[in-house]
Amino acid sequence: MDNIFELNLSIETWFLILWFSIIIVAAILEALTLDLTSIWFSLSALIAFMLGVFGVNIGVQLGVFVVVSIGLLFSVRPLAQNYFRTNIVSTNSDRLIGKTAICTKSILQGGRGEVKVSSQIWTAISQDSTEIMEDDTVEILAIEGVKLIVKKT
Repeated sequence: MDNIFELNLSIETWFLILWFSIIIVAAILEALTLDLTSIWFSLSALIAFMLGVFGVNIGVQLGVFVVVSIGLLFSVRPLAQNYFRTNIVSTNSDRLIGKTAICTKSILQGGRGEVKVSSQIWTAISQDSTEIMEDDTVEILAIEGVKLIVKKT
């Protein structure tokens, strides 16, 4: 008696099942993570699935899947991430980067001090852990949280 679970499917049919499975699994992973990574595999599997439906060679299906996946992942993903980036809060503090400030409290090696820029006092640290003394002029390189990263000019 034959096993009722035995499936005698062609390799082409198995690949259609594979592509369909990748479409579903990658779409679910993308919905769970929202990382804009697995969606590209889902789209590539959809293209490979359509090629399989039209009877295109399995080698071509695999090649298209790999090339389109990699192409979308490295070209479209960065653009999509920039477009969908919603958690950036725009502040005016980034206008301080590149400005000069006066050190009002010495920044000792590896420690914190204070600088005054645009009549505001900010906590500051040295970029390269060098000491910056009171009344030294510094350049603001970056903002990390609520402190400025500075270097002596």
